[in-house]
Parts: sequence; C-alpha cells; structure tokens
Amino acid sequence: MSFRKRNVALSSNTDPAVKLSQTPSRPQLPGVKPSSIDGRPVTSTGTATLDGLLAGHGGLALGCSLLLEENGTTDYAGALLKFYAAEGLMQGQYVHVLGLPDHWARELPGAVSDSERREKSSDRGDKMKIAWRYESLGQFGTSTAGAREPLRSAAAATAADSTTSPSASTPFNHTFDLTKRLTPPPNFSVTFHSFSSGPGASPFDQLLASLTASLNTNNTIPHRLIIPSLLSPLLYPPSAGHPHNLLPFFHQLRSLLSKHPLTILTSMPLPLSPRITGLTRWIELLHDGVIELSPFPHSAEGLASTSKSKDGSGEEPPQGLLKIHRLPVLADRGTGVRPAEDDWAFTLSRRRLMVKEWRLGPVDDDGGGAEHGEGGGSAGEGSKKGMEF
Repeated sequence: MSFRKRNVALSSNTDPAVKLSQTPSRPQLPGVKPSSIDGRPVTSTGTATLDGLLAGHGGLALGCSLLLEENGTTDYAGALLKFYAAEGLMQGQYVHVLGLPDHWARELPGAVSDSERREKSSDRGDKMKIAWRYESLGQFGTSTAGAREPLRSAAAATAADSTTSPSASTPFNHTFDLTKRLTPPPNFSVTFHSFSSGPGASPFDQLLASLTASLNTNNTIPHRLIIPSLLSPLLYPPSAGHPHNLLPFFHQLRSLLSKHPLTILTSMPLPLSPRITGLTRWIELLHDGVIELSPFPHSAEGLASTSKSKDGSGEEPPQGLLKIHRLPVLADRGTGVRPAEDDWAFTLSRRRLMVKEWRLGPVDDDGGGAEHGEGGGSAGEGSKKGMEF
C-alpha cells in the first residue's frame, strides 16, 4: 500500500523571479504612502496627531475631503489649513486656495530643521521608557488600533523605505514652526483662485474650470484644494451662499475627487452657519469627514498662548475640544478603525498644534479636611497615616 504526502504543493512552470519582473511598477506619487490597513494611497495633512485620527490610515486618503467646523470667534482651523498647505509645498504637490489674498502664502509656517528634530528626540529619550510592547501603539497609546505597525529595526526600515519610494529622503510628515516662514520650492507655488463675477454665472465656475485644467495637465502629481471660512461674508460674495450655486459646486468637486489624485480641506465657522440649518447639513454630507473644533472660552484671549501647565510637566493646557462627527469611509464594507476615545483636546502653541486625549484629572481632597476645623484635620491625618506603607 503506497502513501503520498498531501501537503506538497504542485510545482508551477513559471519562475517567481520572472513573475516579479513582469509586474508593472506604479509611479510613486510625491508625498504619498500606502495605508497600513488596506494599502490605498494616503497623504499627510501637515499635523501628525490629526493624521493619527483618520481611521488608522495615517493620513488623508487621496480622493477624500475633510470639513473642519469651528465654534467661537477663534481661527484654529486656519492654522490647520496653513499646515496642510505647507505640507503640500514641502512634498512637491500643487496647492490651490480659494478666495484668499496672495500674501497668505507668505504666512505659511516653516519646517523644523533636522538638528532641532534630533534635539527633541534626544530629550524624549532621556525620559522614562515604557515596555516594548507598547511602542507600536502610536502617539495616543490606545486610540487608533488600525495604525499600529510591527516593530522593525532601523536598517530594515531604511531598506523598505528606499525600495518603496524613490525620494526616501523626504519624510512623509514634516514638523512645522509657526514662528518661522516657509520658503516654497522653486517649481511649486500656491495658486490662488478668485470668484466668477459674470451675470447669471456661479461664483465657483472660474475655480472649477482652472482646477479641472490643472488636474488634467498634471495628473501624476497630487493636488490640494483649500476652501477657507466657507460662507464667510468677508471672503465670499452673497451669491455663494445660495443652494443652487453651492451644492452643485461640491457635487462637481466630488466628481473630481473620484477621478484625480486630489484632496480637499474645508473650514467653516459655525456661528455663521449653525449645524441645525439644512444647508450646513448638506455641506457635511458632501464631505467624507467632519471634525468640529470647540475652543474653551479662555482660549479666545490669544491663539498662541505660551502658558505652561500648573503641574510643572511642561505641557501646555488644552485650548479646546475636538469632536469627530464622521471619518472617511473608503469602501462599502467600511475600512479603518475609529478611535476608541470620543473626547479629544487640541493645543495650539507658537510652534505646532497637538491633538491628544481629553481626560479630567482626579479630584484633590488633601486640603478638604483642614477647611472643616480641627476635627476634620485629624481625620484627614489619620487616613493619610493608614495609607502609608
């Protein structure tokens, strides 16, 4: 009776080396990397902590739009728009801006040099080190499970980066300093678009025509579109707020997003367009992601507060809450992981904007006993002695 192994694979006539050589290589887009979840191309928003919140993809996927809603009279969303534009210029991408004057490009923040970045990394290395198994959890610790990546050595990471992208020397995400000014590359600059002023024409026709022509001409380089302070009377004509002009404009933008390597970042002040209005709800539905910024009342005194925390930790206190209403859904079944925490806080300093978890500290009752007389103080001292080891 003869026996034969059943777990032996049949030999194929094709050589694996020949099969790899026949695989067509896709051109690497500047400033784009594959997502760690499904491999789709993503680009950075210019804020590393915001990239970590976008469903674990580590950035904003090409063909997606993000809406930043802001309460109050502050302009934190404007800082995110500047980081978004500066990141696009550093990556060699085309940046389009609607409605803003030309001098806005001279206010973009500059990138932090490598020497300053090494100093910051060395300072972090001097602090307490956590267990190795928690090093892959990302900057938020337990939030974006989809953004966790296996640990690899420096040599392996360098080899992998050099094989995946031709410009491995350019980082995916830059750290910007608001006290510096960006010097754009010689071949790339910010394109400012104005509104159409013809009778009976939509104010967005000129933007759509020039943006479509630029996308068709340079389809191998990602484009970024910035729509600041949507429906603000300081920037937009009265006809821009009409639904028959605004809604077709966003429908045409979604058509361009599905065909070209384009990402859109829009900011909208909620005091002028509350979320309870029907037009605002339609604007939210026509964006892939919606994030709301709610500054604290004390943060209106200054956008670039340099006050340190009272506990002496050196971290600046949060200046507002960040609420995620919707994240980009990139497939019918849904991809990515929504952050487990719902409460996020943001802090804008003179150098950067940080997003972190919002947690209330423990209630300090050490001085409570002294306020209620001697009896309360003795009881408090007795409880302290009982807790000592």
